[in-house]
Amino acid sequence: MTSLVWWTTIGKPTMRSIPTLILTLCLGACASITGSQTQPVSVTAVCQGELVRDAQCTLSNDKGSWALRAPGSLTLSKSYADLVISCRKEASSGTAYFQSKNNGGVWGNILAGGIIGFAVDANSGAGFDYPATMTIVMHPPCPRDLKGEQP
Repeated sequence: MTSLVWWTTIGKPTMRSIPTLILTLCLGACASITGSQTQPVSVTAVCQGELVRDAQCTLSNDKGSWALRAPGSLTLSKSYADLVISCRKEASSGTAYFQSKNNGGVWGNILAGGIIGFAVDANSGAGFDYPATMTIVMHPPCPRDLKGEQP
């Protein structure tokens, strides 16, 4: 806001004042600068309503791929793209898709930087978040240890 006041009180913008104005606006709003490009997430797997322990899960988006044993947590790279999670244990498996949603920081960047600002946030992933906790529904036959049997 200070730059806007400075810009209007000084008069006609110069080639030096325009980049300063844009930088000042962006520092206050750009998710790519103020936000994180990573996010911690937790994954749980269930089969017929029962918790599946030690399910092998793979999480992937256009920024990379990560592996974990559910239930578990990890930190992944955020993206504008959907997150795909596939889990498997014995003959049971399940896959789910989680949409990334803008986290509010992207709107400030659109105002300050227009379509270029949005493109920067979409590319870095900083303007978007996945759900913090995600549950994957695995399809029968459920793993044997859910029924009290030893594998």
